[in-house]
Amino acid sequence: MKRLLVAAVFALGATAQEPLTLEAAVQRALDSHPLLAEGRQRVEAARGQLRQAPLTFNPRLVLQAENYRAWGSRPIQTSRETDDFAYLQQTFETAGKRGKRAELASRGLRAAELELDVLRRNVARDVSLAYWAALGAAKIHEILLESVRNFEKIVEYHEIRVREGAMAENDLLRVKLELGRIQLAANNAGLDAARARIELFRAMGQTVFPEVLFAEPLQLAEDRLMAADEEEALRLRPEMQLARARLEQARGNLVLQRANATPNLDALFGYKRASGENTLIAGLQWDLPVLNRNQGNIQSAAAEIRAAEANLAATEAIIRAEVRAAAAEYQVRRQQLRELVGRLRSEAGETSKIAQAAYRLGGADLLRLLDAERLRIEIEQVHYRAWMEYRQSMEVLAFALGVKP
Repeated sequence: MKRLLVAAVFALGATAQEPLTLEAAVQRALDSHPLLAEGRQRVEAARGQLRQAPLTFNPRLVLQAENYRAWGSRPIQTSRETDDFAYLQQTFETAGKRGKRAELASRGLRAAELELDVLRRNVARDVSLAYWAALGAAKIHEILLESVRNFEKIVEYHEIRVREGAMAENDLLRVKLELGRIQLAANNAGLDAARARIELFRAMGQTVFPEVLFAEPLQLAEDRLMAADEEEALRLRPEMQLARARLEQARGNLVLQRANATPNLDALFGYKRASGENTLIAGLQWDLPVLNRNQGNIQSAAAEIRAAEANLAATEAIIRAEVRAAAAEYQVRRQQLRELVGRLRSEAGETSKIAQAAYRLGGADLLRLLDAERLRIEIEQVHYRAWMEYRQSMEVLAFALGVKP
């Protein structure tokens, strides 16, 4: 019955599965993730602002008539008693406002593009970590399923021995209890693997969560030491570039707000007909900066510069901390695999073989055999979990250094 339960719970694993590499998972996320689609539209919005910023004002056509009346003892003589105007009015920006506005929009576009780069990196990082977590969970599930199959053979062996009268039935019960424990662990590992797979596709921005075959090997054939260079990370990380772009954007805004304190000039030129005479009209007008000299916006822009400077310093500190933390974790994970986990796995496997051989020859009791096999299974899980965590630490360090994607 328990065997049927395991088969029923994980029947989906037998269906057709598509191989999935890490590169393919990341690329699919970068191509179709909704957050990145939103980020691309923000870039388009910034590009539209850049297109709009350098455009000058349209001239204004003014048509005006004065001195009309609907009362009096005689009708009005329109040709001699009304004043008629037709003129164009144009605003001319002073203090280079148009160029400064275009420069600010250009810096805004650059910041939006860097924001998209940061978002792309975050999506790629989440997918990479989720990929290795899902692969590690799948490997642990496979190990437990293999252990279930091995214990089923041990149970069959003990059933034969009990029927032959060569073994106590109590020993058979102990083996069956151990088989049930491993089946329960396999079921839980299967659920963990399913959750990890779903989390992978969620990180990829997908709405379907199919079964897949993980095409990447969990263990490395060749392991080269990764060097951590904080200064290079500060140069490569788009977060640092974004912080600098935000500072430049804030400085450009202050320049623009100071220019906006200078009044624009309005010029008008056109035609006037008064008392039957046709004449020309021309004029200039501008605001007098008596009370409003844009001082509030200038103050706000200056504060934004100080905030951007603080953000730049904070970003640098965060990147340095991330590189050091990632490098420390990477070194510990690597050292564990090279010096401890492999040795423990080899010793646990050898202990299990010795215990099995001794038990068949009657030189060891059943409890010692079960303990040795339980230890082997636990160390196998530790082995794959250590490789999963090491792979994740490599990804974290690579992203901290700014070398991916």
